Amino acid sequence: MTVTVRFAPSPTGHIHIGNARTALFNWLYALKNKGRFIQRFDDTDLARSKQGYADGILYDLGWLGIFPDAVDYQSRRFGDYDAAVERLKAAGLLYPCYETAEELELKRKVRLSRRLPPVYGREALKLNEAEKADFEGEGRQPHWRFLLPNFRSDPFETERTEIHWNDVVRGEETVDLASLSDPVLVRADGTYLYTLPSVVDDINMGVSHVIRGDDHVTNTGVQIALFRALGAEPPAFGHHNLLTTASGEGLSKRTGALSISGLRESGIEPMAVASLAVLIGTSENVSAVRTMDELAEKFDPASTSKSASKFDPAELGVLNRVLLHAMPFEEARTRLLALGVDGERAEPFWITVRGNLDRLADAGKWWGIVNEGPEPGEMLSAEDREFVREAFDLLPEEPWDRSTWKSWTDQVKEKSGRKGKALFMPLRLALTGLASGPELADLLPLLGREGTLARRP
Repeated sequence: MTVTVRFAPSPTGHIHIGNARTALFNWLYALKNKGRFIQRFDDTDLARSKQGYADGILYDLGWLGIFPDAVDYQSRRFGDYDAAVERLKAAGLLYPCYETAEELELKRKVRLSRRLPPVYGREALKLNEAEKADFEGEGRQPHWRFLLPNFRSDPFETERTEIHWNDVVRGEETVDLASLSDPVLVRADGTYLYTLPSVVDDINMGVSHVIRGDDHVTNTGVQIALFRALGAEPPAFGHHNLLTTASGEGLSKRTGALSISGLRESGIEPMAVASLAVLIGTSENVSAVRTMDELAEKFDPASTSKSASKFDPAELGVLNRVLLHAMPFEEARTRLLALGVDGERAEPFWITVRGNLDRLADAGKWWGIVNEGPEPGEMLSAEDREFVREAFDLLPEEPWDRSTWKSWTDQVKEKSGRKGKALFMPLRLALTGLASGPELADLLPLLGREGTLARRP
């Protein structure tokens, strides 16, 4: 059997780090098992679903390093869902209900007042044809519920009916169907809720593993029953813990909290996002992983905690720096070219500055310092200004290499008597305009003697 997974967001907004966690869990699972990854858009809500959001999700996934084997849209598969509905109706497993939302809420409150579980009592099963006609004469259109297999012969005499599965993430799981209401599969306006299209598509697309957030654990019992009602063997299920903001709030596509597009635009590296999104809340230490293949080696869904994990964007900054500081020139070359970093000095420049970068785009600032002059920064005191002028008189002749800095500052130290910060800081300010930055021993050969003399105050 070929492992086949799917990532199935609704294209109603930009995906966030929590959505990316689900996509990455599926992608890495497929990668480890040489399987297939299907990108499916659950866009049956035609009013809210937008092609622009779908395109944006595909772009975000590609940026992360996820490249689907197939892309599909539920809005193109309504015929499949209509056929499944007719099968369920013919089998007596989908029945019409006419209660309004207000009536259902009142029934729920009555059951709670009697200390009964607030599940639907299947009153609609008692309606005769004349009563149904009366409701429709009032202008009511039915919504349709799936009759759960939680009884022997009388649907009003439910009994404990356990659905078991070995969860890919959580281990052994059980849901009692008797504790659940018969789920609505089709709304009164004829539109579909999530459950039926998802199951039909998983059957028709040959999905072998459904990996998603643990807010779907209870849904799984219902869906397994629906798979079987449609004559299909259920796939394996896995439910990972959810991510929250650092303050414990849930993530939402509507609010845009920690969106992948926002993180990308802020200059975060994709593998920093992937590393934290996958490893947080697992038994693995969170570390900056350079490639998706390396991350797949670390990935073990069963090591995931059952508790929600707080996602702190500050951790992304740490991982980002680690990745940049170790990034080889060949990996950075194209992006550096877009910043204007080119020519024979591009590689030594990158090796020199990468250890001081928070974002790759910051390299553009240092390229400007090397080629155009110091940043407008801290001013030299009159005393330091005179010291620097005298120091520049001692610059050695070329050729220059990494040892030039030491030989120069040794002469300056001997002549001026300065040492430590009093010696090095004025020189750094004169050369770069900044109080911190790359090692000057590496920077000096990039400036060259002529470029250095041009910075003499």
